[in-house]
Amino acid sequence: MIECTNISKIYKTGDEENAALKNVSFRIEKGEFVAIMGPSGSGKSTLMHILGCLDIPTSGAYSLDKHDVSKLSDDELAKIRADKIGFVFQAFNLLPRTTVLRNVMLPLVYAGISRQDRERMARTALSGVGFPKDRHYHHSNQISGGQIQRVAIARALVNNPSIILADEPTGNLDPENAHEVFGYLQEFHHDGGTVVVVTHGRFADQFADRIILLKDGQISES
Repeated sequence: MIECTNISKIYKTGDEENAALKNVSFRIEKGEFVAIMGPSGSGKSTLMHILGCLDIPTSGAYSLDKHDVSKLSDDELAKIRADKIGFVFQAFNLLPRTTVLRNVMLPLVYAGISRQDRERMARTALSGVGFPKDRHYHHSNQISGGQIQRVAIARALVNNPSIILADEPTGNLDPENAHEVFGYLQEFHHDGGTVVVVTHGRFADQFADRIILLKDGQISES
């Protein structure tokens, strides 16, 4: 499903160069649950952006489901994101003055799905994470933190992705809600989906099939 070969990412500031990733190579098979761990500044988020087709490596090759990502246009990258990837972010990134239903429907807009089908799929996704029907038209700034996390998971699942990428999805949550987020990711995994999560380690050993450790932009252990 995922293959990285000698991935490097270099950021330039004036004449200075900062290597966020240095010759990183690994594979993730279809249906695996993999946690990427490491200290702050180790390159975890940079790697996640590349895996999610939000950025491209400076050098090396990244193949996603047999597509060489480095050779795709912006439109082709956007289509892969819309068709194959569900994202869960640390801050959840919901639009605050937009209804819960519209927040979940948003990825489907970019996929070119009709409004009627978008609404049906969004309601199904919200039901799947136990979000109450009477709050579908509440704005995301009018619901609780636990409900926000359910909406974020529903948004990641709404396009029936083959991969979920989660970047510190439990960083701002108490242990009970953090465990619940991992539980939803595990359900997706048990249904055959591939999960890659960047985490500081809480619950990773309980849910992940494998852990990749990053240090100073390189894999120190897998």
